[in-house]
Amino acid sequence: MITERLPLSIGAAPAQRVLGAVFGLLFALAGAAFLLLPFVVDGWLQHTFGADESCPSPSEIGGIPPELLPPEVRECVSNGSWFTGGGFGPMRFLGLLGIPFVLVGVSIALASLRTAAWIEGTRVTVRGAWRTRTVDLATAPVTAGSLGRRPTLVAQGVTIPLHGVNTPRLPAAELRALAWTIAANPAADAQNMAAQLRTMADQPLGVPAR
Repeated sequence: MITERLPLSIGAAPAQRVLGAVFGLLFALAGAAFLLLPFVVDGWLQHTFGADESCPSPSEIGGIPPELLPPEVRECVSNGSWFTGGGFGPMRFLGLLGIPFVLVGVSIALASLRTAAWIEGTRVTVRGAWRTRTVDLATAPVTAGSLGRRPTLVAQGVTIPLHGVNTPRLPAAELRALAWTIAANPAADAQNMAAQLRTMADQPLGVPAR
């Protein structure tokens, strides 16, 4: 049994992780700027061109019920309510389009820094950008999968990449460790998967071992 944590060589190389994190943060900052700029510009335009000195400030009419205010004062306050937080102009609504860019950028940065997987006993843990999932390969249903053209191992909804850092496959030692872990599973599909992993380990370049 693998008693100590055995890391799997998934994700990117250290330099690529740093570059991915920097790119993700820059992407998120650009989205944040797109989100905040319309609010700043909209407020500045209203303050510069839409200010009405004859309109009382909120502090001047604070505590007075709206129905007791003169009609012209109610109209003045109503027209400027979006500036004091009571409304939402179209320019500000446009700024909300920056939220997806912020989320994507943060996801890229977290995925670059956090992506990892490891074996401990018969359990494999896969950590992604937002969550960490663990599955026991000795009991979970195990099937082969793919991510693009790269092979993966799918166990109870958890996808375990079988490609390494800048390589089409994990190192042979790690493939054999996965095979040994899955071999504890009595299911026929699991036994077949363990055999396939051993074959991958023995033929890292697709050439039969001699």
